[in-house]
Amino acid sequence: MTEPQPDQPHFKRAINLFDAIMLVTGSMIGSGIFIVSADIARQVGSAGWLLVVWLLTGFITMAGAISYGELASMFPKVGGQYVYLREAFGRLTAFLYGWSLFLVIQTGVIAAVAVAFAKFTGVLIPYFSVKNALFSVGAFEFSTVQLLAIVLIVGITALNAQGVRTGKLIQNVLGSTKLIALALLIIFGVALGINHEAIAANFADLWSATRSAAPGVNAPTLPISGGALVIAIGMAMTGSLFSSDSWNNIGFAGEEIQNPERTLVRSMAIGTAIVTALYILINVVYLLVLPLHGSPEATTLAGRGIQYATDDRVATAVAESVLGRAGAYVMAVLIMLSTFGANNGIILSGARAYFAMAKDGLFFPGLARLNGAGVPGRALWAQCFWACVLCLSGRYGDLLNYVMFSVILFYVITIIGIFVLRRTRPEAPRPYRAWGYPLVPGLYVLLATTFCIILLIAPDTAEFSRRGLGLMALGLPVYFLFGRRFGNTGA
Repeated sequence: MTEPQPDQPHFKRAINLFDAIMLVTGSMIGSGIFIVSADIARQVGSAGWLLVVWLLTGFITMAGAISYGELASMFPKVGGQYVYLREAFGRLTAFLYGWSLFLVIQTGVIAAVAVAFAKFTGVLIPYFSVKNALFSVGAFEFSTVQLLAIVLIVGITALNAQGVRTGKLIQNVLGSTKLIALALLIIFGVALGINHEAIAANFADLWSATRSAAPGVNAPTLPISGGALVIAIGMAMTGSLFSSDSWNNIGFAGEEIQNPERTLVRSMAIGTAIVTALYILINVVYLLVLPLHGSPEATTLAGRGIQYATDDRVATAVAESVLGRAGAYVMAVLIMLSTFGANNGIILSGARAYFAMAKDGLFFPGLARLNGAGVPGRALWAQCFWACVLCLSGRYGDLLNYVMFSVILFYVITIIGIFVLRRTRPEAPRPYRAWGYPLVPGLYVLLATTFCIILLIAPDTAEFSRRGLGLMALGLPVYFLFGRRFGNTGA
């Protein structure tokens, strides 16, 4: 990438180590940790297996981050993972990632988090509800939740178009707030909310796995073991891995980071470690306060349990159990701040990848321009538009299933890139070498590949995963179309 002239808009190295850590933690902690444990509890049906899902998720996330850091230190460029894939596998693979990032991965996460923000707003303002349809066309309904989600995405995009300093200020304030909020929920839960009946129910039999139906589905609770349990764990990890995702987003802003070779690696390692520890602790608190098993027909917090917390809002149920109704309102506000901050970080980061693609001649050329504030404004607004379109589905779980297969598949390909580059560019400078190579990166590839296979074969996720794979494959003819249009002939 050529250096800009002094009078041209250019990226500013405004992100220091603290900013980068807040971007990592703030992008990771969104809505998932407050919601997905309900579905995990229904999938695996015991406290022991619920904690195994989160521990396994933590290991996979940490293994990915400390392996990925080698590539980040080698190529601290704007575009992040797109650049790493381009350098390891060529332009076609990189384009397919960028194509999937735009169609499903980044925009899908933005949409899912925005929908979660709107749903938690409904705790305070009941007007915002999926049941409150503003209009309908055939089977399609446009609800107040979708309206608020779209307004949120447009508003955050407008803020980030003002410059990276605006975006990082928002991220620092909200990132710090959500870390404090999670810590306080853990402290208050242990100090004030311990429920001895829940503890006896949850920990008397840690390993009897069962699968329960989702709310509104009339199906019996069934015991599971063996291969069925492995599939259940994989399906349950859709939510936990989503909650732990976006740790890589800091790499997209490589040219806006001070001392990027060190800062990228340190921020990913520190950020993922902090979030992983908090996630495991907060799930322990859930189990200390509420029984895991419950009934969707129950009218009390304990009766509904973790499995059937109202609208899956486990954190809100725990806060209400500890602090009364006021606790539910406080938690709703904190989750709204958390989802706002997560989307700020994700929106800030993703547009840099489309900018890098456009600079390579593999995406709309207009996206390769910086605005007067030194940020890729057109890429931000293109991302905004498509994320708003995805909001129209309005279904949080469907968006997760679309996103996670593609996310993890490209993480696997990227980590394999470490092995490829060690062979093809053995003398290339590596300010950081993947810790535990080749064992840790290899374990990541093995576990993450297994997760992808489960998503492709499990009845509840197969359709969405295959659609995600189909959208990625659709990028092949698009790649060659863009290649001809912009004067590029292939990989």
